[in-house]
Amino acid sequence: MSLGEQLQQEMTCETVFTIPVFGGIEVKESIVISWVIIAVLFVIVLLLTRGLKVHNISKRQAFVETVVTKLESMVGNMTGEEGKEFVPYLITVLLFIGVSNICGIFGFKPPTKDVNVTAGLAIMSIILIEAAGIRRRGARGWLKSFAEPTPIVAPINIIEVFVRPLSLCMRLFGNVLGAFIVMKLIETCIPVVVPLAASAYFDIFDGLLQAYVFVFLTSLFIKEAITVE
Repeated sequence: MSLGEQLQQEMTCETVFTIPVFGGIEVKESIVISWVIIAVLFVIVLLLTRGLKVHNISKRQAFVETVVTKLESMVGNMTGEEGKEFVPYLITVLLFIGVSNICGIFGFKPPTKDVNVTAGLAIMSIILIEAAGIRRRGARGWLKSFAEPTPIVAPINIIEVFVRPLSLCMRLFGNVLGAFIVMKLIETCIPVVVPLAASAYFDIFDGLLQAYVFVFLTSLFIKEAITVE
């Protein structure tokens, strides 16, 4: 199978089942895997948060509290003090994208290889960003912000609202897909040992890095939206 055929196969999401309403709603493989990831994360959270104590805490609770504190500190530093309320959402997105990107090592096709999944994440984040701006500035102040610092740049600021989700979507999708292409090229040209090391890099390190970049950019957009000069 040629590289082009493999790439086309990776980009194609098979229909797992069809919901018999509205003429039939196809549920793709990427959606089902996303549901599985959400369910797994939910179960892990339930197991890790059982029997929490205020005093004489267990090693498990100490570990969980340390991880949560580190994540809250990392994401909180991105959003600033005014954006603390958005930290739980950003951590959730970070975990979901991170697990989605690395699930390939367990034999699953990463949902983030489907542009519809990355587009959904990007649109959801942009809606939150604009809603945060409206809540912080008020509807009138939010509309006036498009004319800052001068009304002549208003068209550019309006276009930016639509460019941001496209940027978030294609950056994540492109990097995940690009990693697959590079891996296949390495497998074709270099002996077995190097592809294994490269696979560990792209599946784990690069996958987690892309999750961080997505959340980092989203937090910057939120911080910009809620900052009133």
